[in-house]
Amino acid sequence: MRIREGYIRVRLPYFLILLVLTARIAGAREYHVSTNGNDAGEGSSSKPFRTISAAAQAAQPGDVITVHAGTYRERINPPRGGVSDRQRIVYQAARGEKVEIKGSEVIKNWEKVQDDTWKAVIPNSFFGNFNPYIDFLHGDWFWDRGRTNHTGAVYLNGEWLIEAARMEDVLKPVGKDPLWFGQVDQANTAIWAQFKGVNPNEQMVEINVRRTIFYPEKPGMNYITVSGFTMRHAATPWSPPTAEQVGLIGTHWSRGWIIENNIVSHSKCVGVSLGKYGDEWDNKSSNSAEGYVGTINRALANGWNKETVGSHIVRNNTISHCEQAGIVGSLGAVFSSITGNTIHDIYVQDLYHGCEQGGIKIHAAIDVEIRGNRIYKAYRGLWMDWMAQGTRITGNLCYENSAEDLYVEVNHGPFLVDNNLFLSQRSLWDMSEGGAYVHNLMTGKIDNWYDMSRFTPYMKAHSTSVAGKVITKGGDNRFYNNIFVGQGPSGSVEKKETNPKKSIKGFGLWVYDARGSAPQTGGNVYLNGARPFVTETNQVVRAGEGASVKLTDEGDHVFLNMTMDSALLTARTAVVTTEVLGKTAVSGCAYENPDGSSLKVDRDYSGKKRSGKKPSAGPFEDPGDGQVKLKVW
Repeated sequence: MRIREGYIRVRLPYFLILLVLTARIAGAREYHVSTNGNDAGEGSSSKPFRTISAAAQAAQPGDVITVHAGTYRERINPPRGGVSDRQRIVYQAARGEKVEIKGSEVIKNWEKVQDDTWKAVIPNSFFGNFNPYIDFLHGDWFWDRGRTNHTGAVYLNGEWLIEAARMEDVLKPVGKDPLWFGQVDQANTAIWAQFKGVNPNEQMVEINVRRTIFYPEKPGMNYITVSGFTMRHAATPWSPPTAEQVGLIGTHWSRGWIIENNIVSHSKCVGVSLGKYGDEWDNKSSNSAEGYVGTINRALANGWNKETVGSHIVRNNTISHCEQAGIVGSLGAVFSSITGNTIHDIYVQDLYHGCEQGGIKIHAAIDVEIRGNRIYKAYRGLWMDWMAQGTRITGNLCYENSAEDLYVEVNHGPFLVDNNLFLSQRSLWDMSEGGAYVHNLMTGKIDNWYDMSRFTPYMKAHSTSVAGKVITKGGDNRFYNNIFVGQGPSGSVEKKETNPKKSIKGFGLWVYDARGSAPQTGGNVYLNGARPFVTETNQVVRAGEGASVKLTDEGDHVFLNMTMDSALLTARTAVVTTEVLGKTAVSGCAYENPDGSSLKVDRDYSGKKRSGKKPSAGPFEDPGDGQVKLKVW
């Protein structure tokens, strides 16, 4: 018997351990839910529940809830979670069956007003205690652009209409996008909507009625799995990092969730939330760095640590049509894994704006792995804001993002960005220090600028403990074995800005020339007018030679057509390891795996083993010569 940290540890015979585990498994139940069920039933396969919520009330740690085909219009508020990774509560769609959960309800009583504009009047009692048509979007870092924006929405055959700013707009002829407008009095909610060329009473018309779909009201609902569902239509609120972050589905400051193989779409703000809890300080930060520092300090006082929150797995989901973010997480995403997701059509209505919009937006991505995601048409693809430390962003495919593929904001590192395809017009907005960029393909510009007005934290290694706060001076970056592609020799001429306080944009690493410290470099290749750092060595530059890079999106599959320049064969590369990258200047921490072991970037974008002596520059190991077509998704 050994006593350690207040626990008594007893070495049990192996057969007794097996007996205990077998008893646990035998005691677990599987509950069934069917649209033909009855919540007064027992939840068995022969007498299933009617609602998922009824099964949630019954399920205990270790139990499985299997939901059968159909549409379920409800909000699931799990009253409890599991107690460990082995004894979690699993919510799953039945294998091979389509299960849809919606935060909307069907509306049929439409009356024609004029032309293609129709009106429905709904009693306020229909909405219960939450009416999204009087629920305004607001909060820290939110700008309404001088108009009202509600969490409500109107859908025609699954696709949403655009909220009109004024009543008169919805009475006009239908323009590019059909509009809707809502008005609420003491008794009723009236909605005007444009339905071009159709009678809405003969179509599927739905409106938002629920704030969220799968979200625990209380924090600390740990070890829950949500798998295989289609979840749509949620009246989610604006979710800044200083407030409770409510998603269409969200973990609400819990630990150990698995969110996998779902389709998540049409959330007014956030699709998947791994974010913080709410308190009386929500949306009271005055939009300041000091306000967010206060949020961090309160979270630490409330148990922000690895044992309490984070360590989630978000994998293989398709997330789209969210006007704030596909995945968001302030503080609560620590130690998590976000892999294999497709995220697209984020912030496309452009009715309002704020500092939280993008495909994946994480504050405090401490030891977070973001691997193998496809992110496009998402405004900003990846946005790592504050405390990206121990973060690894690897093997992601980013394109057609109107702002940039990766934005790193006031982080001090170490964080590693490797084997990514950054193919939008701007590949990287670097407003941090301590980043390592290895084996990436960047066909867009790099924007290099530092905000020296904010003191932001750096952490103890692999921890939520704050080690200190400093301003971001820039530099202290590493760039190894990357391929930078410009727009041809004529596109390589950029204004040589020398003021380090201003934004400097361009193709290649020359944008760091005016900074106070040189990046560590080696093995980089510059094509089509992209230019190296002024004192860079061991690089290859082919300013005048054509290097074609073209992406072909075929829906389920994406291909990269690329002319493999002979320069790739002459690049003087070396394998990048913990030892090569060293330690960051601010935190003094090494680039290493979350468990503290040394890392080696020895596999390419597709997982292929790299050469142990002279790996290929860019994301692909030995891709071939001349014109090549590579399947990248």
